[in-house]
Order: sequence, then structure tokens, then C-alpha cells
Amino acid sequence: MNVSRKFALLVAIVVCLSSGMVVAHPGHDDEPQSPTTRNVLRNVAFAAEHVRITERGQYRYIESDGLPNHATGRFPNRGNPNTISAQRHSFRVPLKPQLADKITPRSMGKFGIAINGVPFDPGANEFWQGDRRSGWQYEAMSGKIDLGLDQNQAHVQPTGSYHYHGLPTGLVAVLGGDKNRMLLIGYAADGFPIYTPSGYSQPDDERSPLKRLKSSYRVKAGRRPSGPGGTYDGTFVQDYEFVKGAGDLDECNGRTGVTPEYPQGTYYYVITDEYPFIPRDLRGTPDESFAPPGGGGGPPPGAGGRGFPPGKGPPGKGPPGKGPPGKGPPGKGPPGKGPPPFNRPAGLPPQPGSKPGDDF
Repeated sequence: MNVSRKFALLVAIVVCLSSGMVVAHPGHDDEPQSPTTRNVLRNVAFAAEHVRITERGQYRYIESDGLPNHATGRFPNRGNPNTISAQRHSFRVPLKPQLADKITPRSMGKFGIAINGVPFDPGANEFWQGDRRSGWQYEAMSGKIDLGLDQNQAHVQPTGSYHYHGLPTGLVAVLGGDKNRMLLIGYAADGFPIYTPSGYSQPDDERSPLKRLKSSYRVKAGRRPSGPGGTYDGTFVQDYEFVKGAGDLDECNGRTGVTPEYPQGTYYYVITDEYPFIPRDLRGTPDESFAPPGGGGGPPPGAGGRGFPPGKGPPGKGPPGKGPPGKGPPGKGPPGKGPPPFNRPAGLPPQPGSKPGDDF
């Protein structure tokens, strides 16, 4: 199958996903499929091998090989020395997520997963003078540090995992854009949906005009009291503060309202054009399948024992908790053995235990 046909097939399957269909590999009787979905799968076998979204019990399972369904930048590049390769992503989120009593920070690690199977990963493993304890983390989308991001605000981990740091413009284009509608593009680790910034001007009225939803974070006034010093300018995550009412969204970059997929209303997150871009906090409880490296990371309960072999169809469906150890690389705690990070600002020492392009 040539590249152009593969791309066209992926476009078709993702459009189906955005309309609320359950996508699964044919032949598994515990995965409900509408007649329309079955017809699509008969003609889009290639796409079915790349992303699998099913609903079983109280959960939605999203498994993929992590290969994007849109054009990417060139990798390796000067700012990112890594090459995109197939992964074994396997995540689980609740079908009926609940707001938690407290907010869960997610400044590092995966915030959620796009409907094309590519992770949302907001933070970068880059700190002032290479010291995590400094309290000054470089903002990946600031433009003040070269991380080799492409036109989709994405780049590649040393493991070959392609992931988004901001609004995935290529995916939005594949789905037909969001100029005239709200557009669902993924699910957060707690199960709440993720949308592009196009939202109703009145959250509870689907007939109200669309507007570009804005974050309520702003760059602080004044100068940094420690660390790098200098004027707050957005170079560091700590240069920002939440100003209630300054925009349309709360401190988790979300709000409650109606959407095309949730006409009765739901809490939802927004990936904005400005900081925090991808949210850095979760309103609900993140599923363990999104645990950072070294903190679990095996297949979620009920997702099967083998993970999702790239290009080989869906994984097996062993009983919950019976799968082998996790699918990812070992935890990345110090001492690390990788080469120093790439294209760091002048005078910045290597991050302890990190590898080129490592965001964890």
C-alpha cells in the first residue's frame, strides 16, 4: 500500500473517531461496533492496525503504535536527534469521569492521549543550570530553548515516541478543522475530553457563537526573585500565574459546558494557543496507565497481556492484572547514562540522567 493511500485511510478512521464511533480491530466479540464502524473497518484495515479505541465495562481503552496520521517535521533535526518509531501505547480512562476533591499536578509526564494515539506531554525535562531542585523549569513552548518541535508542536523521545507539546495542528487539519465547530481531539488521563480552543461563547448554549477560548494564565509582573533572575518573560513555567477571570478557563485550562459529544454537559479541557497550551493539572483522578516512567507503566487492567505490537493488530485480552511487566523502558531516575541534552542554552550543564529529547 503506498504512502498516500495509507494517509487517506488514516484520515478516514480518525474522522470516524471524532464522530463518536468505537474503533476496534474486527473479530473481537466484546467490542461493540455499529454497522457503520464495521463497514469502515473493512476498508480501513491499515488504520485499524495503528489505533484501537474500545469501550469495555466502565472504561475506554486506547491502544496504538503512536505513529501520527499527519505529516510531521523532519526527525532527527538540529534540536532533536531522535527518530520516530512505532510504540506500544496502552491507556485506559473512565467512561464516566468524576471531579476529584483535589487537583493533580501534571507538569511532567503524559497529560492525555489524542484520538490518533499520539500522547499529549506538556512538560520538558529542562531546568535552570540542569538542576531540578532549582525550581525553574524551562517552558517547552517558549521558543527560548530549542527542542526541535515541528509544525504540530511535537517532537520525539529517545524511545522514538512522537508526542505533542501544544495544539496538534496536523491532527486538527486531518479532522477537518475547528473553524465552524467544537472539535474533540483526545482524552485526558482522568477521562475528561480534550478539545481545541474553538468553543461556545456561552458554555451551556450550543446555539451561541463560537469563539477562541483563552487561558487565564498571564506572565507575572516584575523580576524573578531567585535562580536565573531577570524579568519574567515566559521562558520558565514559573514565570506564569493563574489570574481568575482573566480568560475563559480555570486553573486546569478547562471548564464545564455542553459539547457536541456531551449535549448534557461535561467538564472538558482545552489545548489553547497560549500558556499553558496543554493543561498542567487534572481535575479528576488520573488512571494508573498514565503513570510516569518508573511509576508503573504496564498495560492497564483489562487491556490485555501483550500490549499493542506495532502493525500486528490488537493485543490479547488477558484477565485484569495478569499481563507481564510494563511495556515501556525502565524508569529514568538518576544516575542516567545517556548523552547530555541537546542544544541547551549557553552555560547550561547537562540534565542528570537525561537523554537527548527526553521530556520525563
